[in-house]
Order: sequence, then structure tokens, then C-alpha cells
Amino acid sequence: MTQPLKPVRVRFAPSPTGHTHLGSGRTALYDYLLARKTGGQFILRIEDTDRRRYVEGAEQELIDSLRWLGLNWDEGPDVGGPYGPYRQSERKEIYEHYAKQLIEKGHAYYCFCTPQVLEQARQEAQKRKELPLYPGTCRQIDPAEAARRVAAGEKHVIRFKTPESGSTSVTDLLRGTITVENSRIDDAILVKSDGYALYHLAAMVDDHLMKITHVIRGSEWLPSLPLHALIIRAFGWEEPVWVHLSVFLKPSGKGKMSKRESADLLKDGYSIFIKDLEDLGYIPEGVLNWIALMGWSYDDRTEFFTLPELVEKFSLDKLNPSPAAINFTKLDHFNGLHVRALDTDDLARRLKPFFERAGYTVDYDLLRKVVPLIRERVTVLTDAPEVAGFFFQETVRPDPQELVAKGLTPSQSAEVARRTYEVLSGLPNLCLETAEPPMRALVEEMGLSAGQVFGILRVAVTGQKVSPPLFESIELIPRETVLNRVSEAVKMLEDLAAAQG
Repeated sequence: MTQPLKPVRVRFAPSPTGHTHLGSGRTALYDYLLARKTGGQFILRIEDTDRRRYVEGAEQELIDSLRWLGLNWDEGPDVGGPYGPYRQSERKEIYEHYAKQLIEKGHAYYCFCTPQVLEQARQEAQKRKELPLYPGTCRQIDPAEAARRVAAGEKHVIRFKTPESGSTSVTDLLRGTITVENSRIDDAILVKSDGYALYHLAAMVDDHLMKITHVIRGSEWLPSLPLHALIIRAFGWEEPVWVHLSVFLKPSGKGKMSKRESADLLKDGYSIFIKDLEDLGYIPEGVLNWIALMGWSYDDRTEFFTLPELVEKFSLDKLNPSPAAINFTKLDHFNGLHVRALDTDDLARRLKPFFERAGYTVDYDLLRKVVPLIRERVTVLTDAPEVAGFFFQETVRPDPQELVAKGLTPSQSAEVARRTYEVLSGLPNLCLETAEPPMRALVEEMGLSAGQVFGILRVAVTGQKVSPPLFESIELIPRETVLNRVSEAVKMLEDLAAAQG
């Protein structure tokens, strides 16, 4: 396997039948990387001929998800291009033309069998323990008679006429040559009775007309590969390079990942859908790094990749056909790495909507100062409001029990809080250099540990037992707000001591 040096033309061709999932994101990413690596074109094509499974809004979600990932295309339904239209539902006449060509060449035929007849044939084949293939009933109809029946308005489909003997061999870039006996390949329907072409015809026609050089798609299409090759060869066209990617397995490694598991995953803060990942606080850089390595690797050492680095290093010969288990722990790992790689302004800009969604009114200048304190503590953007929401609140409401220091009673803890208030209220400001030394002196004077004294102060000011660096945080909060919070903590501890007698 060698990396193509010529500019490629690749297409990502999803069906708008539901939410955009990780498998689609990975296919689109590999298409994008190969196109950019070779100076070629990346095409978005919407395969929406299955009108029964069409979901309103799915196409827009798909476009939004790809844009969020940063995978911009050169041609597509929204940007146009020289080979449009790029929605298959708008190309019906094109497919009709090529279906008729196949009939004229003797490679396809009209089929008039009713669903009842087909179901009976399927059941009989199962009884005989044979493949439930179409029995070829209408293959024998004289073409002139078939044309008359069509002209008379009889309901029909168009089927491909698979060779009855011999075998078909096709080469997949990752798996080598695949050979299948023609007797095991169905006379597949190319055009349904509603006039819409099925994928088997539409995609092959589109790939030819759009000059697609490499077809990168999921391994679920491997069983159809011999049929697709036969259709292309029936037209006398050049085949693209076929690349069928590895399948995604559940996190357990047992069984193929499916959309049905999504509800259970969401309970744990994960999802296989791109839109959900955005809402859960993942960033596109982390998601791309993660999915790039589920089926591809550069070497045994390098893990961290930006999108430009992926473009530079990507090659088809490093793709791996082995199934890949979805590992959300690795997603968290990569997301954290990429969050920490963002500059302060960029991270603040991305965090602001998550603070606002959590109900905080955010001062952007303050958020920029907060970011360096919390960057190391953020794995996903939704972590930030939990870690740093106290910066954007007038008051905090800690659990009174958490104000009690380890080894101290509520009464003793109240005394620590009172002394803390005296120290801080006597200072001209509460910046790090001003506040920390006298507070450390108080620790020494009271004969306590820094953990005890600073722990009370931390919970009083932040409302949390775990927070960003204490004195750096205090410096960013208005002086009066800090003093009010410590004063309130004194009262809470006094009330707790009184209640306990």
C-alpha cells in the first residue's frame, strides 16, 4: 500500500437518517485528511433517496457537526461545485438515465414481482437452507414485453442482472483481494417502484460522474462490494480505490457499537453523537485526535496531534482494519491535553457559554484572569462552572459541616474563622503577596496546620472543599465579597456550635 501522490477526489456521503455519530466523523476526517494531504478535493454528498428513513433536520445537524469539527468541504449541497446537485434526491433523472443504459446493455431488467411473491420465495429458500436471494423470475421476460408492461403502468422495480456463473474479485486497500462466487450475489434492486434509485446504483453513478478516486467508507459495505464492482464494470467505468474502515466496538470490546447504546452512555457523560459531545463540553481538537487514532496510527509513540499535524502525517498505508473499541477514558485524556494547549483568550471564549448555561453572569475580563487558575483542572468545558462558579456569585452557601476543620470542633473552627476575618479585614488589599504571609503567621500563632486554617478559609470563600489555588483566587474576588463570605462562615459555625451545645 502506498500513499497516493496525485490529488485525490474523495466524498463523504452520509444518509440524513438520524444523529451524526463518531463513525461518520471518522470517515469524514480520513476523507478530509487525504484530500488536504494530496492537494485534492473533499466532497460532501447527501444520500437521501431512502425517503422512508429520512429524518427532518438530520442534514443540518450533519453539516453543523462537520463544521464544528473543522472539516470543511470543497464541494457540497451548501457550497455548490461543478458536479452538482449534491443531494441524491435532486438527481433522480440522472439515475433513471443510467438504469436504462444498464437495461439496454442487458445488465439490468424490470421486475414485476409483488411483495407477497417475494416473501414466499424467501421463506421457501430458508426452508431449503439456501441464501434468500431473488429467484430470477423476471429475468426471463422478453425485454420488449417488459417494456410494454412498464408503459402500461404496471408497478415494477429495476434489478441488476448478476452473472449466474463464475466469481467476482475486488481489491480492498486494507484487506487485499476479496473473491465471491456470483451465485451468492443477489440480483439487487437498483431503482425502487417509487422511481428512487437505491445506494447500489446511485452511489456508483455519482462516484463516476463526480470523478471520485478513493471510496473510504464503513466496513458494513464490504458484503456489497462485489455487487458494486459488478455494476461499475457493467458500465465499463474505472473503479475507485476501495477503503473499508475498521468497525467500532462497544467500550467493553464485545459487540459492535450501535446508536441504541447512546442513552446509557449519556448517563455517564459520554455519547457516540457529535452534537452531544459538543454539548458535553468536549472540544473538536480533542475529538479529532481521539477518532483519528481509532483505526490509524503514525508510530508507536506519538499520540498528540493537531489537525494540521494530522494532515501532514496521515497516510492510507497506516490504516488498520482491526475492530477498534471505543475508549472514552482516552477521549477525556485527549480532550484535557487539547484544552490545556489552548491560549487563555481562546479557552475563555469557549468557556463563557458553559458558565452562562450554568446560570452565571460572566464578566469576560474576570474570566480571562480565572482561566490560568483552572486550566489544569478542566478536562471538559462543563467542568469549569463546577470548579470556578464561585468567582461569578455574590454569595456562596457552603455546607456548615464542611467549614469544620479536621480535628477541630465547630466552636474552635468558628474561632479560626473569626481570627481569619480580623487578619484579612486589617489588610489594605487581598492580593497574593499581601494576604498569604499574615495568614501563614496566623497558622503558626494558633498552633494549627495550614490545612486546618486554609481549609476553613477555602470553604468560606469558595463554598467548596476543593478549589483553584486559594490566595490566587481570593485576589480575583472583590475584597468586600471575601470579607462578607468569611463573616457569614463565622455565623454558620457559631450557629452549628450552639446547636450542638
